[in-house]
Amino acid sequence: MSVPENSDARSALPITSEELNSLQGIHYEMPSDLDAFYRMYARPQLRYAATVLGDMKAARSVVRRLYTHLSLNWAVVLLEDGGPEAYAWRVLKMSVELHMRMTVGPAADGRSTTPAGNARTTAVHDAVRATLENMRTQLAAIESPLGLYTAIAALPERQFDVIILQYVLGYPCKQAANIMGIHPATARTHRRLARKRIATKLGIDLGDDEEKE
Repeated sequence: MSVPENSDARSALPITSEELNSLQGIHYEMPSDLDAFYRMYARPQLRYAATVLGDMKAARSVVRRLYTHLSLNWAVVLLEDGGPEAYAWRVLKMSVELHMRMTVGPAADGRSTTPAGNARTTAVHDAVRATLENMRTQLAAIESPLGLYTAIAALPERQFDVIILQYVLGYPCKQAANIMGIHPATARTHRRLARKRIATKLGIDLGDDEEKE
């Protein structure tokens, strides 16, 4: 379940002084650079988490915890290798995985949620639909999307994330790279390798990568 880009992530994910005070008993004022970071990345992070978890309420909880952590450790986060974008993406991914491992039972949309291994189910359904739309011409000959489902579910983590961010959520390569804290050329490589893996699994030729940036 992808989340509309016009969702008001800022109002949905309040990180207030009162919340932080209750954690550490200190007065807190969000630094201006963290506030700018929040405005730029909270919405795509929320959309990604909601897509993978299949549960907006859980996604908001995960992203709220992420920004509580960033708020209390921002000075250190700025010194992390790869910058705050890469660090925040790592923490988001770990939080999403932890939530999936701890959650068993039906998600908000009625689909089952299982521990890691099959936990990508919701996101893979969306990725298959989006990939069929993005590669409509190249995939026109396949008889069933089942092979595509299997191919996407088996993608390595970074390749899977690029497919979700670009094909499902509609972010251009450069923006997807910024969200993940990687270079655009690296994101393009992940997308190209993902397409190659999908083509190999399906036994078809997808041709050159359609997005030249």
